[in-house]
Order: sequence, then C-alpha cells, then structure tokens
Amino acid sequence: MTFSRRKFFAVAGTTAVGTLMVSPMEGLLARQGFGRKLGKGYGPLVPDPNGLLDLPAGFQYRTFSLTGELMSDGNLVPGGHDGMAAFPGPRNTVILVRNHELSPDSDTQVIGPRPYDPLCKGGTTNLVVGSNCQLIKHFTSISGTYRNCAGGPTPWGSWITCEENTSTVATNDPKDPANNVSTSHGYNFEVPASTTTPVKPEPLIAMGRFNHEAVAVDPKTGIVYETEDRGDSLFYRFIPKERGKLEKGGTLQALKFKDIFQAQTFAGFPKRKPMKVEWVTITDPNPPEDTVREEGFAKGAAQFARGEGIWYGNGEIYFCCTSGGALELGQVWRYIPAKETIELFVESTSAAELENPDNIVVSPYGDLILCEDGDDQQFLVGVTPKGELYQFARNAINDKEFAGACFSPDGKTLFVNIQTPGITFAIWGPWTSHRG
Repeated sequence: MTFSRRKFFAVAGTTAVGTLMVSPMEGLLARQGFGRKLGKGYGPLVPDPNGLLDLPAGFQYRTFSLTGELMSDGNLVPGGHDGMAAFPGPRNTVILVRNHELSPDSDTQVIGPRPYDPLCKGGTTNLVVGSNCQLIKHFTSISGTYRNCAGGPTPWGSWITCEENTSTVATNDPKDPANNVSTSHGYNFEVPASTTTPVKPEPLIAMGRFNHEAVAVDPKTGIVYETEDRGDSLFYRFIPKERGKLEKGGTLQALKFKDIFQAQTFAGFPKRKPMKVEWVTITDPNPPEDTVREEGFAKGAAQFARGEGIWYGNGEIYFCCTSGGALELGQVWRYIPAKETIELFVESTSAAELENPDNIVVSPYGDLILCEDGDDQQFLVGVTPKGELYQFARNAINDKEFAGACFSPDGKTLFVNIQTPGITFAIWGPWTSHRG
C-alpha cells in the first residue's frame, strides 16, 4: 500500500497503539487474505486500524524515532533503519544501538562530528527508551561509514556495526562520483552502548575486510562469528588475542566441512543432520581487493548463499542465508561451537511460509524471530525449536523489509524496524501464550 509522509507522521503522533479486536473468524479471514499459511505461534494476525503493523490479539506496539524527526543532538533521524540490539541502561531504561544502511548517494545521512569517511552517510544512532517504551533521547553514535546493514551485540556492552560494502579509493568511478569514497571500507566498528556522544570510528581491521553483514559473540569464549552478504559468501570466526579487546587483533578463519572440500550449501543438504566442521586460517584479512572469501574457498572453506542475520542463544549460533535453498527463498543454519557441528535447521519450501529471511534474533521464549526481506508482503516469522514456522507480525505500511529484531534485557519487549520509511517499533504482549 502507498504510505504518504503526512499519514506517516500523523500515526507517529500516536503513542501506545493496541491491536484492533475482531472475532476469531474475522481474524482468520483477514489472515487468509494476506496469502500466507496460518501457523500456530500466537494465533492469527489482527489488522491494525492505523495501517502500520498487524499483530496477534493481545499484542500492542509503540512507534518512535522516525526518519526526519529531530533528535536530541539537533540532527534529523536518518533513514535506512537496519540491524539493532538492546542493552540495559541506567534507571531501568533500555539502550538501543541502531544501524543505518546508507550509501554516499542516499537522501539522508548520519551526521556526526568525527566521520570515518566524510563522503559516506551511514552509521549508527543510540536510543534511550524508558520502562514504558517511551523514547527519552536519541542521537548519533558513529558516522561516515558505508551501508551499515547489521552487526551484533557483545557480552561486554557494545555493538559491532558492519559495513556491507568494500569500496576503496581505487574503485572510485570519476564518471559516476555519487558513490565515491575517500578511504577503504568493508570493516567492522565498535560502538559502546553506554556512550552519550559520538565515538571516533576505528576500523577493526583484523576482523577482515569484506562484505560484512552481521556478527554474534560466544560469551563463553569471546570468539566472534561473522557473516558475509554475497552469493558465494563464507562463514567466519574471529579469535581475538584478548577477550573483549577486538582492536588488539586476532586470527580470522573460515568454516570448512570436515569431509567436504569447498562445500556449496546452496541446495541439496538434508535438514537436521549435524555435520562436523573445521576452520581454515585467512592469512590476509585486509587485502587491497575484495578477496578474503577467495582465499578461504581456495583452502576448502564452504560457500553459503548470502549469509545475513546471525544470533547467539543457549550455546548455539543461528544464521540466515537469505537466498539459500532449492527455491532460493532462504535457509537458517545452526552451528554448535562446543560440538563443532553445523546443520541445516530450516529451508523454505514456499514463499507462503518464509521468503528471504534477513535479520534474526533468538527469543527469550525459545523461538527464533526472522525478519523477512522478500519481494511482496513482509512478515516477522517465528520458528519453534522443532523448526515449525509461523507469522508473528506483518508490515501493513508497504513491502519494505523488517530489520533489527531484538528483545529488551527483561524479555518483555520486542524492538524491530521497518527499514523504509524508517520507523522503530516496541512490541509487547502475552509472550507466554505461545500456541506452538
């Protein structure tokens, strides 16, 4: 549906918005009208009278920090709301660190006093949210980076923001300068959740220069797992020299199936069959050209179809391959560090059940929540521990992707973004009423 700027800001003026209560049959008919299979989960979705977010009965939401609003630091909220994580803040607040996937030619910009590259418009903003899900303040925390798509939280209270671009000065095009850069990109940057002012962007070079998407940290070891958003991507781990001190360097490695040299996981793998893995070391994590994955593959590393969202939960690492599977509709893989095994956990068999999962979060209630980035209607899709799929929310604004799903530290609130026009939601309700 079309969503005018006037309607967007009119709805933003509302605070807590409840779901429209209709009869179960009306809800069922509305859900079938969406053209998607009705899963168990939390029941059928109820159409939102404000035309923003359809949720199961009993759930509510609040919106804040919309693109174009004035932030606490005097800058406007940039667009491209993407990856995000929630951290405990002082006085029972929640701190959100949010990515903005913006390129040099984007219409909006993350503005800060110390940009990494003055020609680039991406970065992060920090949001402080009260216990009532009301926004207290929001401000720029890092600027001058290129396409901050996703990232991941660390156990030591910071957010790793990832550049999904590997441009350098050598790749600049004088005939098309709109996306030119003044320095090399393709790095991770660390943003303390507790910062109250913009931080100086320092690239974490040893973690690799490639088309970064997201990271997840194993709190037991401090090892950081990284995904790469390419059709021939690898799955990486970074072993830091010192836990929690990523800037001090470490070793970058890529996953290899123990018994399959150069495995291509795009299709044809059985579900729920754990396979042993090992790791190959990347000797040049910061090459002048985008060749990290080429080195890893030459050493036998496995290829994945667009590795994107990744999250740690209960000793396991889950990550999405957005275009994986026989139908190229998406996969979810599960890697267990303690066992050094990987298995295909979910593979979509139709767009009706799952279409191109992107960001992912492990819920405090045992399920996965996947953010769709498909071609038509976009859903938040839940996955039970048995691998059963259900739809939890629908973007009722337009056909743009969900991003940045994350739970508050107390597990009571799910925060998520709709990337365009750029809006952040806080969602709460009867989480323990799961029907799966």
